[in-house]
Amino acid sequence: MTPTIRRWFASAKSMQRVMSTFAPYLGAGIRVRHIADDYSTATVEMTQRWYNTNYVGTHFGGSLYSMVDPMYMLLLMRRLGNDYVVWDKAASIDFVRPGRGTVTAHFELTDARLAEIRDATANGDKVLPEWSVDILDETGERVARVHKVLYVRRKPKKG
Repeated sequence: MTPTIRRWFASAKSMQRVMSTFAPYLGAGIRVRHIADDYSTATVEMTQRWYNTNYVGTHFGGSLYSMVDPMYMLLLMRRLGNDYVVWDKAASIDFVRPGRGTVTAHFELTDARLAEIRDATANGDKVLPEWSVDILDETGERVARVHKVLYVRRKPKKG
């Protein structure tokens, strides 16, 4: 992360504020509702508005994907620290049912999963951890499931 971005994301609260005013999120009506102080969990929501509704009256699919796109990468970057390279590698979305109203996605990055990634990258090897996250409507019904694959590698030691 650049020094400027590191400053913006100096705390979970500042990351939450910056992400909620980030132009692609703002333009899609996406709000980051919560980021845990230790970056272990996050919750993102999107209320249906005229500007994120498609031709058939449901949430635009691109906005549904946008609401989950950066979250696992950002949480993992903050939890691993600056000694790691973390990139998005691949993603797919399965639209399960029409999304209407307010939709929500919850992200969790457990200590066990973090330890698993650290162990797998200890020798400088890359690892491609995968996550699935559900986007739920107001009744708790699944609207879509997003599958994410990240690229993680420990940076070589200088010297």
